[in-house]
Amino acid sequence: MFDTKALVPAITSIVLVRTITNELVPHELLHFFQSGIHHLFRQFSAQFTIVIEEFQGMARNQVFEAAEIYLGTKAATVSAERVKVSKSEDHKKLSFNIDRNEEVNDLFEGVSVKWKLICISVDSSRIRHYDRDSSSVAEIRSYELTFHKKQKNKIFDSYLPYVMEVARKVKQGNIALKIHSNDYSRWSHEPVKFNHPMSFNTLAIDEKLQREIVNDLDKFVKAREFYRRTGKAWKRGYLLYGPPGTGKSSLIAAMANYLHYDIYDLDLTVVGDNKSLRQLILGVSNRSILVIEDIDCTIKLQNREKDEEPVDNGSNKMTLSGLLNAVDGLWSCCGEEHIIVFTTNHKERLDPALLRPGRMDKQIHLSYCNFSAFKQLAMNYLCVNEHELFEKIQELLGQVKVTPAEIAEELTKDVEATECLQDLINFLHTKKMIKKEIKSEGNSNEDEHELGRENM
Repeated sequence: MFDTKALVPAITSIVLVRTITNELVPHELLHFFQSGIHHLFRQFSAQFTIVIEEFQGMARNQVFEAAEIYLGTKAATVSAERVKVSKSEDHKKLSFNIDRNEEVNDLFEGVSVKWKLICISVDSSRIRHYDRDSSSVAEIRSYELTFHKKQKNKIFDSYLPYVMEVARKVKQGNIALKIHSNDYSRWSHEPVKFNHPMSFNTLAIDEKLQREIVNDLDKFVKAREFYRRTGKAWKRGYLLYGPPGTGKSSLIAAMANYLHYDIYDLDLTVVGDNKSLRQLILGVSNRSILVIEDIDCTIKLQNREKDEEPVDNGSNKMTLSGLLNAVDGLWSCCGEEHIIVFTTNHKERLDPALLRPGRMDKQIHLSYCNFSAFKQLAMNYLCVNEHELFEKIQELLGQVKVTPAEIAEELTKDVEATECLQDLINFLHTKKMIKKEIKSEGNSNEDEHELGRENM
């Protein structure tokens, strides 16, 4: 059994030696001796530690933020005994993080590392850039990442970039999407949550076209090094054109949800001039979709091929050249991973300068509903992917022009699938008859015109 009485003389001797040492040995010599021992210990130590402080000057350290998110993903498997949980209004899921002074072990490609959250309470008057709760006591936080020193290159070159990338993906997936609107030369300070449920799994467009769009988006997201190597701004322009009701807005929503990008809905009618437009473009965050709908009719942009005086847009002094420079000029490279989407019902009305590659890299024609798009609508609204009436509907869709919006309207009239599909067939038949009547009237008018010419 441990003898506590024998421990007392030992402790007394240690205290006595320390007291004598502090009194007889000069402080400078003692500090030099302690530093030498510490340096000698570090020389023989196999461990290396990286300190990641929460703040870098006045800005929050992105590496600290990434570490916080990354360690939160390991909440279910960490070796720590305590974890913290939270959820903000902007987050979709619960967020986890290790508690102060807790340690977490991690394994990366066979290399063992250890994380520790260090929290130090200090007088807040000594910290000018940060006061966590406006009280007299603030907290300085940092992570310590410890590993074997021979693995230093792997940690620097591979592990830390891996942590940053995992954190980026988690952050994108957890934060609710926003849709931003502009008020003259600035974006609203209170963007609205974007809760549109449309996805590529429910989007009613041609199946082949859908695969083509998804593949194009995937290539764009992975092409950072390509854009840097070729000296191009990391952005991509899309033109969505076609009749009203063919799914242009739905496609934009599906793109935003697929990429998890915020949407910036730019209203050109309230942009005062080219300078204001430039400020708005610069205010678009990375990994976002800038949307300019109905580009042909929002304002009158002067065609650059004409030598006429600029069109009077009232208080709006923005020009086509200003728009082109904002989306494709020198200022366009000030952000990264931007997708710019223009929509129009009349592509032929657009200035050719808008249509060239680099401004509208991919032009997507959204036309009338075909059978592939109809099947998706039937699944969305009726939860059926096969039916005996499908063959008749396929035949009629090849004979009349009808938009996905019109089909969707018909599919919401009845709950029972067969009755609903029969109503759709009746609707398509009616469209077909109207088409025949219009064609017949057109031929009659042509015959009367010819008869008149013969009698002249």
